[in-house]
Amino acid sequence: MSPFILATLLFALGLGTTITFASSHWLLAWMGLEINTLAILPLMAQLHHPRAVEATTKYFVAQATAAAMLMFASGTNAWLTGQWNIQLLTHPLPVTLITLAIGLKIGLAPMHSWLPEVIQGVDFITGLILSTWQKLAPFVLLLQLQPTNSALLLALGIASTLVGGWGGLNQTQIRKILAYSSIAHLGWMTLVLQYSTALAVLTLILYFTMTFSAFLLFKLNNSTTINLLAMAWAKVPAAPILAPLILLSLAGLPPLTGFLSKWLILQELTKQGLAPLATLAALSALLSLYFYLRLAYALSLTISPNTHIGTTPWRHPTSTSSLPFSASTIAAIFLLPMAPAIAMLCSI
Repeated sequence: MSPFILATLLFALGLGTTITFASSHWLLAWMGLEINTLAILPLMAQLHHPRAVEATTKYFVAQATAAAMLMFASGTNAWLTGQWNIQLLTHPLPVTLITLAIGLKIGLAPMHSWLPEVIQGVDFITGLILSTWQKLAPFVLLLQLQPTNSALLLALGIASTLVGGWGGLNQTQIRKILAYSSIAHLGWMTLVLQYSTALAVLTLILYFTMTFSAFLLFKLNNSTTINLLAMAWAKVPAAPILAPLILLSLAGLPPLTGFLSKWLILQELTKQGLAPLATLAALSALLSLYFYLRLAYALSLTISPNTHIGTTPWRHPTSTSSLPFSASTIAAIFLLPMAPAIAMLCSI
């Protein structure tokens, strides 16, 4: 792809998200989401591979359906209340429809089936953009909705944590596992969204940090399946040390960074009198822990039997910049000691 075209598409990608951020009118927010969607489609199909084209088509259909639902719901709200303002969405019907539309856009269960297939069909960098940047604009709209649909948000959140855990158990493709990990983490954010906006945003930032590190790690290894992870030690000697820490941080085990958000969310749900729901969410994290441990085991405790083939890649230096990977890895592992300061910022 031409650098000029790539720069234009990336600018449009940022512009669409910024328009949605700055909008207080549903029509303008919808335009930002559409610009965002149209900008990512050429990036997804740039490999000209049938699987990439299929993933692009699935993504377009899902996003177009969600955008149509969003426009229909905002038009219904204008018809019922005479208001197009995002902050003045009070009628239960438009709120429910818009929540479902945003859930389809970001891949919340049970509207999640397109997300693993789409991320499986693209490369790691495009999959990283889909898992992080493309979630920002819909998530900001979800933050601005009035909490009149608490039962729906809780149902979507707990369903996403369960589906994200169950769906990744039997997967051998790394990109599909990361997609189900995204679904599970979005479920955690949705659970606490209406009770603590600051905590939901903190969880989103920590998820972005850990996912950025995980995607760059697998791209550095050029490993797409669990079987190929056994040769990662020859390509990147530091991978068997760093990978289990990153993956266990995604799983939410102490003393790693990922434990911070899950700990605070469970505490907040318990304060709201939702102890059974918090218990179910904590148990669903055990499902995700299984496939994270599976990846960590394949990376650090197995060695490929093809010794001569497996040890040759280290002789060829890689041209990939390791600075973003190093910075995100440090943040994904060592932020838990800053929990008191982060919790204080969330309470402001």
